[in-house]
Amino acid sequence: MAAIEAHQLTRHFGKLVAVENLDLEVAQGEVMGFLGPNGAGKTTTIRMLSGMIAPTSGYARVAGIRTDDPVEKLHEVIGLLTESPGFYNRLSASRNLEYFAGFYSQNDMPSRIESYLKIMGLWERRNDPVGTFSKGMKQRLALARALLPGPQVLFLDEPTSGLDPEAAEEVRGLIKKLSGEGRTIFLSTHNLTEAEQLCHRIAIFRNHLLALNTPERLRRQLFQRRVSIRLDKFNEAISEALKKLAAVKFFEHQENQLSLSVDNLEKDLPGIIQTIVFAGGGVLEVKEEEHSLEEIYLILIREEDKA
Repeated sequence: MAAIEAHQLTRHFGKLVAVENLDLEVAQGEVMGFLGPNGAGKTTTIRMLSGMIAPTSGYARVAGIRTDDPVEKLHEVIGLLTESPGFYNRLSASRNLEYFAGFYSQNDMPSRIESYLKIMGLWERRNDPVGTFSKGMKQRLALARALLPGPQVLFLDEPTSGLDPEAAEEVRGLIKKLSGEGRTIFLSTHNLTEAEQLCHRIAIFRNHLLALNTPERLRRQLFQRRVSIRLDKFNEAISEALKKLAAVKFFEHQENQLSLSVDNLEKDLPGIIQTIVFAGGGVLEVKEEEHSLEEIYLILIREEDKA
Protein backbone atom coordinates (compact mmCIF):
# COMPACT_ATOMS: atom_id res chain seq x y z
CA MET A 1 0.00 0.00 0.00
CA ALA A 2 1.27 3.50 -0.87
CA ALA A 3 1.95 5.86 2.01
CA ILE A 4 0.05 8.67 0.23
CA GLU A 5 -2.66 8.27 -2.40
CA ALA A 6 -4.62 11.04 -4.10
CA HIS A 7 -7.49 10.12 -6.41
CA GLN A 8 -8.94 12.92 -8.56
CA LEU A 9 -8.33 15.24 -5.61
CA THR A 10 -9.93 18.62 -6.30
CA ARG A 11 -10.49 21.80 -4.30
CA HIS A 12 -12.48 24.87 -5.35
CA PHE A 13 -12.66 28.19 -3.52
CA GLY A 14 -15.73 29.70 -5.08
CA LYS A 15 -14.96 29.95 -8.80
CA LEU A 16 -11.23 29.51 -8.21
CA VAL A 17 -9.92 26.01 -8.90
CA ALA A 18 -6.94 25.63 -6.54
CA VAL A 19 -6.32 21.91 -7.18
CA GLU A 20 -7.78 19.95 -10.10
CA ASN A 21 -8.01 16.17 -10.44
CA LEU A 22 -4.75 15.30 -8.71
CA ASP A 23 -3.78 11.63 -9.02
CA LEU A 24 -0.65 10.80 -7.06
CA GLU A 25 0.98 7.93 -5.18
CA VAL A 26 3.94 8.23 -2.83
CA ALA A 27 5.65 5.01 -1.74
CA GLN A 28 6.59 4.11 1.82
CA GLY A 29 9.91 5.73 2.70
CA GLU A 30 9.94 7.98 -0.38
CA VAL A 31 10.80 11.69 -0.34
CA MET A 32 8.46 13.36 -2.83
CA GLY A 33 9.29 16.89 -3.97
CA PHE A 34 6.24 19.02 -4.73
CA LEU A 35 7.26 22.00 -6.88
CA GLY A 36 5.32 24.85 -8.38
CA PRO A 37 5.02 28.64 -8.48
CA ASN A 38 3.23 30.73 -5.87
CA GLY A 39 -0.52 30.21 -6.06
CA ALA A 40 -0.14 26.80 -7.72
CA GLY A 41 -2.17 24.99 -5.04
CA LYS A 42 0.73 23.30 -3.23
CA THR A 43 -0.26 24.41 0.28
CA THR A 44 -3.91 23.62 -0.46
CA THR A 45 -2.85 20.11 -1.49
CA ILE A 46 -0.93 19.63 1.75
CA ARG A 47 -3.88 20.91 3.76
CA MET A 48 -6.16 18.36 2.08
CA LEU A 49 -3.67 15.49 2.49
CA SER A 50 -3.21 16.31 6.17
CA GLY A 51 -6.96 16.49 6.83
CA MET A 52 -7.01 20.22 7.57
CA ILE A 53 -9.54 20.96 4.83
CA ALA A 54 -11.88 18.71 2.86
CA PRO A 55 -11.66 18.29 -0.91
CA THR A 56 -14.46 19.54 -3.13
CA SER A 57 -14.30 16.19 -4.90
CA GLY A 58 -12.06 13.16 -5.04
CA TYR A 59 -10.37 11.67 -2.01
CA ALA A 60 -7.00 10.81 -0.48
CA ARG A 61 -5.53 8.19 1.81
CA VAL A 62 -2.49 8.77 4.01
CA ALA A 63 -0.97 5.82 5.87
CA GLY A 64 -4.07 3.87 4.84
CA ILE A 65 -6.49 6.39 6.41
CA ARG A 66 -9.06 8.35 4.41
CA THR A 67 -8.35 12.03 4.97
CA ASP A 68 -12.07 12.90 4.82
CA ASP A 69 -12.82 10.59 7.75
CA PRO A 70 -12.62 11.98 11.31
CA VAL A 71 -9.05 13.33 11.46
CA GLU A 72 -8.03 12.29 14.98
CA LYS A 73 -6.71 8.91 13.83
CA LEU A 74 -4.90 10.48 10.87
CA HIS A 75 -3.18 13.08 13.05
CA GLU A 76 -1.71 10.32 15.22
CA VAL A 77 0.36 9.06 12.26
CA ILE A 78 1.37 12.23 10.39
CA GLY A 79 3.55 15.22 11.15
CA LEU A 80 3.04 18.67 9.61
CA LEU A 81 5.49 21.54 9.29
CA THR A 82 3.79 24.65 7.93
CA GLU A 83 5.63 27.46 6.17
CA SER A 84 4.99 29.85 9.07
CA PRO A 85 4.75 27.71 12.24
CA GLY A 86 3.04 29.32 15.22
CA PHE A 87 4.16 29.06 18.83
CA TYR A 88 3.31 30.61 22.17
CA ASN A 89 6.20 33.05 22.32
CA ARG A 90 6.05 33.65 26.08
CA LEU A 91 6.30 29.94 26.81
CA SER A 92 9.56 28.00 26.77
CA ALA A 93 10.47 25.54 24.05
CA SER A 94 9.78 22.63 26.43
CA ARG A 95 6.44 24.05 27.53
CA ASN A 96 5.36 24.59 23.92
CA LEU A 97 6.11 20.97 23.06
CA GLU A 98 4.40 19.75 26.23
CA TYR A 99 1.27 21.65 25.24
CA PHE A 100 1.18 20.21 21.70
CA ALA A 101 2.02 16.74 23.01
CA GLY A 102 -1.28 16.83 24.88
CA PHE A 103 -3.10 16.32 21.57
CA TYR A 104 -1.61 12.84 21.16
CA SER A 105 -2.27 9.59 22.97
CA GLN A 106 1.29 8.26 23.33
CA ASN A 107 2.53 7.71 26.88
CA ASP A 108 6.22 8.50 26.37
CA MET A 109 5.92 12.16 25.38
CA PRO A 110 8.34 13.52 28.05
CA SER A 111 11.15 11.31 26.74
CA ARG A 112 10.23 12.19 23.12
CA ILE A 113 10.33 15.90 23.90
CA GLU A 114 13.78 15.56 25.47
CA SER A 115 15.03 13.43 22.58
CA TYR A 116 13.83 15.75 19.82
CA LEU A 117 15.06 18.90 21.57
CA LYS A 118 18.50 17.28 21.74
CA ILE A 119 18.36 16.12 18.12
CA MET A 120 17.42 19.65 17.02
CA GLY A 121 20.22 21.21 19.07
CA LEU A 122 17.77 23.06 21.32
CA TRP A 123 18.21 21.23 24.62
CA GLU A 124 20.37 23.97 26.17
CA ARG A 125 17.69 26.53 25.28
CA ARG A 126 14.73 24.40 26.36
CA ASN A 127 13.73 26.76 29.20
CA ASP A 128 14.03 29.97 27.15
CA PRO A 129 10.92 31.72 25.80
CA VAL A 130 10.38 30.86 22.15
CA GLY A 131 9.98 34.58 21.43
CA THR A 132 13.75 34.91 21.92
CA PHE A 133 14.52 32.27 19.26
CA SER A 134 15.84 33.01 15.77
CA LYS A 135 13.77 31.90 12.78
CA GLY A 136 16.11 28.95 12.26
CA MET A 137 15.64 27.83 15.86
CA LYS A 138 11.87 28.16 15.54
CA GLN A 139 11.96 26.08 12.35
CA ARG A 140 13.90 23.35 14.16
CA LEU A 141 11.45 23.52 17.05
CA ALA A 142 8.58 23.21 14.57
CA LEU A 143 10.21 20.12 13.11
CA ALA A 144 10.51 18.68 16.62
CA ARG A 145 6.80 19.37 17.13
CA ALA A 146 5.96 17.64 13.83
CA LEU A 147 7.90 14.57 15.00
CA LEU A 148 6.18 14.25 18.38
CA PRO A 149 3.64 11.59 17.33
CA GLY A 150 6.38 9.48 15.70
CA PRO A 151 4.76 10.05 12.31
CA GLN A 152 4.85 7.58 9.46
CA VAL A 153 4.35 10.47 7.02
CA LEU A 154 5.77 14.01 7.25
CA PHE A 155 4.38 16.98 5.33
CA LEU A 156 6.95 19.78 5.08
CA ASP A 157 5.82 23.09 3.54
CA GLU A 158 8.84 25.27 2.65
CA PRO A 159 10.94 23.97 5.56
CA THR A 160 13.97 26.19 4.80
CA SER A 161 12.08 29.31 3.70
CA GLY A 162 13.72 32.47 5.02
CA LEU A 163 16.54 30.65 6.79
CA ASP A 164 20.18 31.69 6.55
CA PRO A 165 22.41 29.20 4.67
CA GLU A 166 23.74 27.57 7.84
CA ALA A 167 20.29 27.04 9.37
CA ALA A 168 18.92 25.81 6.03
CA GLU A 169 21.74 23.26 5.78
CA GLU A 170 20.93 22.05 9.30
CA VAL A 171 17.29 21.51 8.38
CA ARG A 172 18.25 19.69 5.15
CA GLY A 173 20.52 17.43 7.18
CA LEU A 174 17.63 16.59 9.49
CA ILE A 175 15.39 15.79 6.52
CA LYS A 176 18.05 13.43 5.12
CA LYS A 177 18.31 11.75 8.52
CA LEU A 178 14.54 11.29 8.73
CA SER A 179 14.48 9.88 5.19
CA GLY A 180 17.22 7.45 6.19
CA GLU A 181 14.95 6.23 9.01
CA GLY A 182 12.35 5.20 6.41
CA ARG A 183 9.82 7.97 6.97
CA THR A 184 7.74 9.12 4.02
CA ILE A 185 8.26 12.83 3.38
CA PHE A 186 6.13 15.11 1.21
CA LEU A 187 8.26 18.21 0.63
CA SER A 188 6.94 21.43 -0.88
CA THR A 189 9.74 23.83 -1.73
CA HIS A 190 10.77 26.64 -4.09
CA ASN A 191 14.41 25.66 -3.65
CA LEU A 192 15.10 23.48 -6.68
CA THR A 193 18.66 22.61 -5.66
CA GLU A 194 17.29 21.46 -2.31
CA ALA A 195 14.65 19.34 -4.03
CA GLU A 196 17.26 17.68 -6.23
CA GLN A 197 19.43 16.91 -3.19
CA LEU A 198 16.67 15.47 -1.05
CA CYS A 199 13.94 13.97 -3.23
CA HIS A 200 13.57 10.57 -4.86
CA ARG A 201 10.92 11.87 -7.28
CA ILE A 202 9.69 15.30 -8.30
CA ALA A 203 6.09 16.38 -8.96
CA ILE A 204 5.80 19.67 -10.85
CA PHE A 205 2.41 21.15 -10.16
CA ARG A 206 0.37 24.14 -11.24
CA ASN A 207 -3.17 23.48 -10.03
CA HIS A 208 -2.82 20.15 -11.82
CA LEU A 209 0.07 17.75 -12.27
CA LEU A 210 2.45 18.74 -15.09
CA ALA A 211 5.13 16.07 -14.60
CA LEU A 212 6.10 13.34 -12.15
CA ASN A 213 9.34 11.37 -12.22
CA THR A 214 12.88 11.20 -10.92
CA PRO A 215 15.03 14.23 -11.81
CA GLU A 216 17.14 12.05 -14.12
CA ARG A 217 14.14 10.67 -16.02
CA LEU A 218 12.65 14.15 -16.35
CA ARG A 219 15.92 15.24 -17.94
CA ARG A 220 15.79 12.38 -20.43
CA GLN A 221 12.16 13.12 -21.28
CA LEU A 222 12.86 16.78 -22.06
CA PHE A 223 16.42 16.84 -23.35
CA GLN A 224 18.55 14.80 -25.68
CA ARG A 225 21.65 13.67 -23.84
CA ARG A 226 24.67 15.80 -24.69
CA VAL A 227 28.33 15.11 -24.18
CA SER A 228 31.16 17.63 -24.12
CA ILE A 229 34.53 16.54 -25.54
CA ARG A 230 37.69 18.64 -25.21
CA LEU A 231 40.29 17.98 -27.92
CA ASP A 232 43.92 18.94 -28.40
CA LYS A 233 42.88 20.21 -31.84
CA PHE A 234 39.86 20.23 -34.14
CA ASN A 235 40.06 19.69 -37.89
CA GLU A 236 37.72 19.29 -40.84
CA ALA A 237 38.33 15.52 -40.93
CA ILE A 238 36.72 15.21 -37.47
CA SER A 239 33.70 17.21 -38.65
CA GLU A 240 33.24 15.04 -41.75
CA ALA A 241 33.63 11.81 -39.75
CA LEU A 242 31.02 12.87 -37.17
CA LYS A 243 28.53 13.79 -39.92
CA LYS A 244 28.61 10.17 -41.08
CA LEU A 245 27.76 8.72 -37.64
CA ALA A 246 24.05 7.92 -37.22
CA ALA A 247 24.50 7.92 -33.43
CA VAL A 248 25.39 11.65 -33.46
CA LYS A 249 22.15 13.60 -33.80
CA PHE A 250 23.79 17.01 -33.66
CA PHE A 251 27.19 18.50 -32.94
CA GLU A 252 28.82 21.90 -32.71
CA HIS A 253 32.25 23.11 -31.74
CA GLN A 254 33.98 26.20 -30.43
CA GLU A 255 37.71 26.05 -31.02
CA ASN A 256 38.73 22.68 -29.51
CA GLN A 257 35.51 22.04 -27.56
CA LEU A 258 32.92 19.67 -29.08
CA SER A 259 29.30 19.37 -27.94
CA LEU A 260 27.29 16.40 -29.27
CA SER A 261 23.71 15.15 -28.90
CA VAL A 262 23.57 11.36 -28.60
CA ASP A 263 20.58 9.02 -28.06
CA ASN A 264 22.34 6.15 -26.31
CA LEU A 265 25.39 7.60 -24.62
CA GLU A 266 26.59 4.42 -22.94
CA LYS A 267 26.35 2.36 -26.14
CA ASP A 268 27.54 4.91 -28.71
CA LEU A 269 30.18 7.01 -26.93
CA PRO A 270 33.11 4.54 -27.32
CA GLY A 271 32.57 4.43 -31.11
CA ILE A 272 32.34 8.24 -31.27
CA ILE A 273 35.62 8.63 -29.38
CA GLN A 274 37.29 6.08 -31.66
CA THR A 275 36.06 7.96 -34.76
CA ILE A 276 37.46 11.24 -33.45
CA VAL A 277 40.85 9.66 -32.68
CA PHE A 278 41.06 8.00 -36.14
CA ALA A 279 40.30 11.42 -37.69
CA GLY A 280 43.31 12.92 -35.94
CA GLY A 281 41.83 14.37 -32.77
CA GLY A 282 43.43 13.85 -29.38
CA VAL A 283 40.74 13.49 -26.69
CA LEU A 284 41.65 15.35 -23.46
CA GLU A 285 38.35 15.27 -21.53
CA VAL A 286 34.88 13.76 -21.90
CA LYS A 287 31.89 14.64 -19.71
CA GLU A 288 28.13 14.53 -20.00
CA GLU A 289 26.45 17.92 -20.00
CA GLU A 290 23.97 18.23 -17.14
CA HIS A 291 20.63 20.03 -17.27
CA SER A 292 19.56 21.46 -13.95
CA LEU A 293 16.22 20.83 -12.31
CA GLU A 294 15.62 24.57 -12.71
CA GLU A 295 15.80 24.20 -16.52
CA ILE A 296 13.30 21.32 -16.40
CA TYR A 297 10.97 23.28 -14.11
CA LEU A 298 11.04 26.45 -16.23
CA ILE A 299 10.41 24.56 -19.49
CA LEU A 300 7.34 22.82 -18.05
CA ILE A 301 5.93 25.99 -16.46
CA ARG A 302 6.46 28.02 -19.64
CA GLU A 303 4.84 25.31 -21.76
CA GLU A 304 1.87 25.44 -19.39
CA ASP A 305 1.72 29.23 -19.79
CA LYS A 306 1.62 28.86 -23.57
CA ALA A 307 -1.12 26.24 -23.34
